[in-house]
Amino acid sequence: MIEQVYLWVLLLLLYAPIAIIVIYSFTEAKVLGNWTGFSLKLYSSLLNTGAHHSLMNAFVNTILIAFIAAMVSTLLGSVAAIGIFNLRAKSRKAVSFVNTIPILNGDIITGISLFLLFVSLGITQGFTTVVLAHITFCTPYVVLSVLPRLKQMNPNLYEAALDLGATPMQALRKVILPEIRPGMISGFLLALTISIDDFAVTVFTIGNQGLETLSTYIYADARKGGLTPELRPLSAIIFVVILVMLIVINRRAGKEKKK
Repeated sequence: MIEQVYLWVLLLLLYAPIAIIVIYSFTEAKVLGNWTGFSLKLYSSLLNTGAHHSLMNAFVNTILIAFIAAMVSTLLGSVAAIGIFNLRAKSRKAVSFVNTIPILNGDIITGISLFLLFVSLGITQGFTTVVLAHITFCTPYVVLSVLPRLKQMNPNLYEAALDLGATPMQALRKVILPEIRPGMISGFLLALTISIDDFAVTVFTIGNQGLETLSTYIYADARKGGLTPELRPLSAIIFVVILVMLIVINRRAGKEKKK
């Protein structure tokens, strides 16, 4: 009984703020918490890109950066996980420990380190540096998502494929990749959400060329004394899209387990 109460209180604390944002996205009130009646005006205003050109640009930049970073980090992280898995026990532990350092490291330290690296190399900061920075801190999460799938896989499958005449690339594509695909999908989604959510690393690598992401836009907007009301419907849309993606993926995973 106590455990159930604790669980419901925890879920309430986690999802109540999101529910409040979604509810107040359906009213015209400029101030959050002031309900002035049901209205879709904020949604129509959000879709009017002329009125909120900078906000929509920040949103598009955020999604584009997140997808590029998630795709590249999923590829790099999956290959790295396969390489780590095939190392000897001691080497595997050492490399796995090194992989966890960026995860445990503070975002602000990562941001400063990458900022100093780009400056020392003379790289102009902007879209490219932000993408590279996001790939850097997303890849270790993909590695951690893929490694458990490799450990659960029957190690004899790959060898059997080679014995039956498959080339190493064919065995990788037809044996290993189907086994680790759920881990790759989880790693991709994790990398995508982490990239969208990031602020500390982005603000150090974004430069002064006028590029904005949602996190930097919200920070600058908050410093002006308030948040743009259209951020509420935008946040609600992002939450619903991610929720639908998770439901679809979990249902597919459940069907595969039944098979």
